[in-house]
Amino acid sequence: MTESGGGTRAEKIHRDIVRAILEQRLGPGTKLGEDEVGAIYGVSRTIVRAALQSLAHEGIGVIEKNRGAFVAHPSVKEAAEVFQARRLIEPAITELAARACDAAGAALLRAHLARERQAESEGDDRAAIRLSGEFHVVLARIAGHKIYENFLRELVARSSLIILLYRRSRAQCCKIDHHGALVEAIAEGRGAEAAAQMVSHLDEIERDLELVDTAIPVRPLSELLGG
Repeated sequence: MTESGGGTRAEKIHRDIVRAILEQRLGPGTKLGEDEVGAIYGVSRTIVRAALQSLAHEGIGVIEKNRGAFVAHPSVKEAAEVFQARRLIEPAITELAARACDAAGAALLRAHLARERQAESEGDDRAAIRLSGEFHVVLARIAGHKIYENFLRELVARSSLIILLYRRSRAQCCKIDHHGALVEAIAEGRGAEAAAQMVSHLDEIERDLELVDTAIPVRPLSELLGG
């Protein structure tokens, strides 16, 4: 980096893009032009390039030679693989969370659940979608497994793109009543039960997907970032 604070600025751009994806404002295939992103954030192309490379490393973005960077457009095969990966690791995360969950952890989960319910009751779809994805990451944080947490953060962002592309209904991707049941099982230390609930929850999300090749309209980047 040639600019002071470049790493922090690149991280902010990365966070903002991931947040826009989680809120399903920034859709698959959106072009992430270095000059345009740089103008939105008032930073150099060097800093923007670092953020875009990080997104590409996580599979959330792609960089194509002579074309530039884009939000990833997961294929049907990738979609199936993402949910297969989630079904492999999230039951383990859930069991670990149930073992590790103390009063503070239970309070954190219930507070997050309350924010989900508030967003839903206020009709704030963007916040509700983002919070429903972040719920799964919070479980990994309570489990105390940093590798799982980092891996799941990437999978949740990819899942948001997949849901935006392939979901049959426009309903929220995670049902809050499912999260509520998970919170109670985890808070009470019922790990095996919570793990089974997680598998059922992920199965239901995937059943709501219509995994056939599709396309969505792409909006200008200036409408989706920097707000």
